[in-house]
Amino acid sequence: MSVTQAVLLAVVAAVLGAIGTFAAVKLAERRAHGRDETDLTMVDVLDNVVHGSSTGIAVVDKFHDVILFNSRAEELGLVRNRLIDDRAWAAANKVLETRTPLELDLGTKAPHGRDHLAVRCTIRPLLDRDPRFVVLYAFDDSEQVRMEATRRDFVANISHELKTPVGAMALLAEALLESVDDPDTVRYFGERVQREATRLGNMVTELIALSRLQGAEKLPDLEVVDVDTVVKEALERTRLTAENASITITTDRPSGYEVLGDRTLLVTALTNLVENAIAYSPSGSPVTISRSLRDGKVAIAVTDRGIGIAKEDQERVFERFFRVDKARSRATGGTGLGLAIVKHVAANHHGEITLWSKPGTGSTFTLLVPAHVEESEDETVPCAEKVSGS
Repeated sequence: MSVTQAVLLAVVAAVLGAIGTFAAVKLAERRAHGRDETDLTMVDVLDNVVHGSSTGIAVVDKFHDVILFNSRAEELGLVRNRLIDDRAWAAANKVLETRTPLELDLGTKAPHGRDHLAVRCTIRPLLDRDPRFVVLYAFDDSEQVRMEATRRDFVANISHELKTPVGAMALLAEALLESVDDPDTVRYFGERVQREATRLGNMVTELIALSRLQGAEKLPDLEVVDVDTVVKEALERTRLTAENASITITTDRPSGYEVLGDRTLLVTALTNLVENAIAYSPSGSPVTISRSLRDGKVAIAVTDRGIGIAKEDQERVFERFFRVDKARSRATGGTGLGLAIVKHVAANHHGEITLWSKPGTGSTFTLLVPAHVEESEDETVPCAEKVSGS
């Protein structure tokens, strides 16, 4: 057996001993059936295990020679041009000297200009009885690092956003106590406390809704939902807001379209789109809601003639707490969560949310959800087409 084969056996035997047992059983079965054991050797099995592993694996000797590595080790930057990463080699040297396993952070740029990789490398002696070799395992922790960064940002954003209304309420309560003998002043500050409390309550409600949509809770079973009913309920929810802002909301004719989904979530999503359109529109301007069928999906579009969204901001408007105009959002009591909720509602319905916008002209947000397909004796057609053709 060659040195490479011996190293290969040692690597996988150390990590996946069960595979060796499996291979031995298979070889025994082949011999029992009269097959030549050279059809499947232990080295063949272990070679496939190493080179098919999602973990980067490399073996290096005390002369800096890379004896064995798989393609994953190259993808993660552990090996380049058949040479071990300099940082990994320095750590491997320590392991060769001390025989003590080490862990190393090998964060690096991925090949072909892809995103930054968070690579964790574990280095240990290959064999206790042979001091010449060390084995290095590289693990891609990018997703875990990204999730942790997202969690930290989310907590920081929540802390900042909640601090504003809570701080305002504390100051207003202090002003109330100092104005106890002045009914008009008490009424003024009392109304402001009420607005801040409402804003705080809305934020907490939307945070709970967003948490559910992101998987903290199982979504309810989907059912056939009438799109016209969703539009009607969203209009009812936003009527007072529109009247206070002198905004006229118009819609197209009832469509008869149906989708498979959760009615409450769809109404919430459309309500958020309409309220967003009202908040960013000048007084007296129109907001329209239209329904159409696009490639098997029901499209509900909300169009405003408001301030529009700059191109560089259009990708970010669906992020939590992102606001195009922070001053306007504060004035209208916006939470910065509405469009993030819409995005997750769309995703949970196997749909999407799209945006067209031009500064100074307005914006159109379109919620697309797969149309409900109704089985018929002749053919399968979307309910929308069936209704429109009747």
